[in-house]
Amino acid sequence: EVQLVESGGGSVQAGGSLRLSCAAFGYTAGRWCVAWFRQAPGKEREAVAAITTDGGRTLYADSVKGRFTISRDNTKNTLYLQMNSLVPEDTAMYYCAARTPYCSLREGAFHYWGQGTQVTVSS
Repeated sequence: EVQLVESGGGSVQAGGSLRLSCAAFGYTAGRWCVAWFRQAPGKEREAVAAITTDGGRTLYADSVKGRFTISRDNTKNTLYLQMNSLVPEDTAMYYCAARTPYCSLREGAFHYWGQGTQVTVSS
């Protein structure tokens, strides 16, 4: 059973930065896709970014391209999301998710989910 534990959320002013982390436990061997999703109050959950554990292929939602960077440290089984130039519209609960072996930003394809970490951006 894969377990995902997010951390790093918090409150920041517009224009600021935050780095989220997601520690993964229980991975089996093979290729994995790990991703960040977010859900703002009253809105549906949406994809933010995804990365493969082999080769580091990345996918980004248009709304975060150029501002957010997804990365992973396979030695630590940890996923990161560096968020720069934050705007109030980035306020949401951020979730880490994992699937194997294919990678996409399609929410329904992910098998494992963390509990989320809150990000609040004030103007």
